[in-house]
Amino acid sequence: MRRLRWVLPALIMIGWLALGGFGGPYAGKLSEVSENDNSSFLPASAESTQVQELQQQFTQDEAVPAIVVAEREGGVTPDDRAFLQQRAEEATSIEGVVEPLSPVIPSQDGNALQLVVPIEGEPNDAVEALREVLDRDRPDGLDVYAAGPAGQIADLSEAFGGIDGLLLLVAGAVVALILVIVYRSPLLPLLVLLSGVFALGLASLSVYLLADADVLALNGQSQGILFILVFGAATDYALLLVSRFREELRDTEDRYVAIRKALRGTIEPIAASAGTVILGVLCLLFSDLNSNRGLGPVAAIGIGASLLASVTFLPAVLALFGRAAFWPFRPKHGSPHPESTGVWGRIAGAVDRKPRAIWVVTALVLLVGAAFLPQLKADGTSQTDVFLTEVDSVAGQEVLTRHFPGGVGSPAIVIANEGAADAVLEATRIDGVSSAEPAGTAGGLVLIEAVLDAPGDSEEAVGAVRELRESVHAVPDADAMVGGRTAVTLDTQETSKRDRAVIIPIVLVVVLAVLMLLLRSLLAPLLLVATVVLSFAATMGVSALVFNHVLGFPGADPVVPLFGFVFLVALGIDYNIFLMTRVREEARTRGTREGTRYGLTVTGGVITSAGVVLAATFAALAVLPILFLAQLAFIVAFGVLLDTLIVRSLLVPALTVDIGKLVWWPSRLSR
Repeated sequence: MRRLRWVLPALIMIGWLALGGFGGPYAGKLSEVSENDNSSFLPASAESTQVQELQQQFTQDEAVPAIVVAEREGGVTPDDRAFLQQRAEEATSIEGVVEPLSPVIPSQDGNALQLVVPIEGEPNDAVEALREVLDRDRPDGLDVYAAGPAGQIADLSEAFGGIDGLLLLVAGAVVALILVIVYRSPLLPLLVLLSGVFALGLASLSVYLLADADVLALNGQSQGILFILVFGAATDYALLLVSRFREELRDTEDRYVAIRKALRGTIEPIAASAGTVILGVLCLLFSDLNSNRGLGPVAAIGIGASLLASVTFLPAVLALFGRAAFWPFRPKHGSPHPESTGVWGRIAGAVDRKPRAIWVVTALVLLVGAAFLPQLKADGTSQTDVFLTEVDSVAGQEVLTRHFPGGVGSPAIVIANEGAADAVLEATRIDGVSSAEPAGTAGGLVLIEAVLDAPGDSEEAVGAVRELRESVHAVPDADAMVGGRTAVTLDTQETSKRDRAVIIPIVLVVVLAVLMLLLRSLLAPLLLVATVVLSFAATMGVSALVFNHVLGFPGADPVVPLFGFVFLVALGIDYNIFLMTRVREEARTRGTREGTRYGLTVTGGVITSAGVVLAATFAALAVLPILFLAQLAFIVAFGVLLDTLIVRSLLVPALTVDIGKLVWWPSRLSR
């Protein structure tokens, strides 16, 4: 019977190989079910959503405009105008382009021309074809761009287009490099990476099927976060299991017994960690934005797949390879544990000797960082600021703003009762609105198009729409509402702020409840949550300084602090769970003070390695030229390192030692 102990691990490994082979290709198919247009993410109660529904009474045309703009310094020529007119005629043959196109409109200063090209359906291919047509035989000195809403959507889709290969390549390379450094083994990193790859295959298959069935909303941002989260979490759980396995191999000759002991000793903190993250991200289901609600289950599926691979596939392959997995530095039975004499032994000794001084100093350092939190600008940015590289839609919008009213092509849509049309039209004459004209009546309603002075995606335009709503809402018996793409941006920002105020307290309550159940204590969980919140505040304060004064970012979307909080609190608690479950285990036999010292000593290296891996994988998000992802990459990477190196290594153990056994109150360990 003992000789057949390899059968179950072998069957598990074969099962995962089959699952990985089937599910793996779906990681490259997620973009097929991804939607990157903000208008589809708003709730039905949003004013812009209601306007969009009412617009169908006036026209069934749901075309998105691409605004073609041509510019020549010194003034456009008759040949330039003839060129653009000819290209407009050719554009009508592009699939997705619908007629009628607007006439070619010259600017008042004579230096630019404008053409509006309506596009139905997904604009990506049509915009690409349009740009190819516009670039053909273009007159020397004439700059031509395809901008507007359709151009922005196409550029955003292209920015996410390389997410499948580039992000996985960067994340995988970073994880492999760190694992080689940590374990100095060529085989072990491969086994850990395989665990992450199989987890990603399972997660991608699940998310694809759910998104394809319209059960959840998926966008490029959620897709990128899924890839990073799966790799980071799978590697974190693997590091904890592998470290305990190596520890057991020094005390146990039989590798099958060693893996059982390692799995028994780590499955509780790994499961608790995964459960905390899953519950934390599922709190996003309380969001009013479909994009946020979609990220919740997407991230939860990713963490669940990482957990499943880490407690089935990885233990199976470790059992089969045994000590050979660590070649050439195989842990020998009976060999000493190197942790006690290493750097973490010295750090634990320092914490044990001067706990109060250490937690006071580290808390003050974190408070200094938190003091800069009010400098964080997270009230929203323009859509053109989303891109960190030069794209056609941004360059074209800049030309439009120089020569035409910025809101041409993306007017604010006002719908009101037809009997109040004159009064509503008069109410639209406010600062920020260039012109407003009735555009049709239907069903007792009137539709008014209000062209804004500022570009439709800018913060100035958002402010103008906010004032426009206040003005037309005040018209008696008009029941006026304001929609359009700028109104979509405004409603998205307002909904994001509401989500932030609602979801953050829910996440704190959920995490606190999980910790209470896990540690059988009230005081320890309160301390852990307090330290993570302080760490988050310090992270956001430092991020504000970096974004404002180092990177020169124009601001941040309101959802950035929310996502940063959800991930940092959920992931930051992970490392405290890894530490405090081991401290609690040791405190039963050694006492709280000695248990804390030993727990920090034996977990210091592996938890730090896990933090570095997770920070590095999230930092890989910065390779995608999107402002939101670059900001989230810095916030999570810096915050995880702060949690790992300061909070979990110094603040939490120092507080635990200083408080003593009372930290476990009201459990038996506190007596």
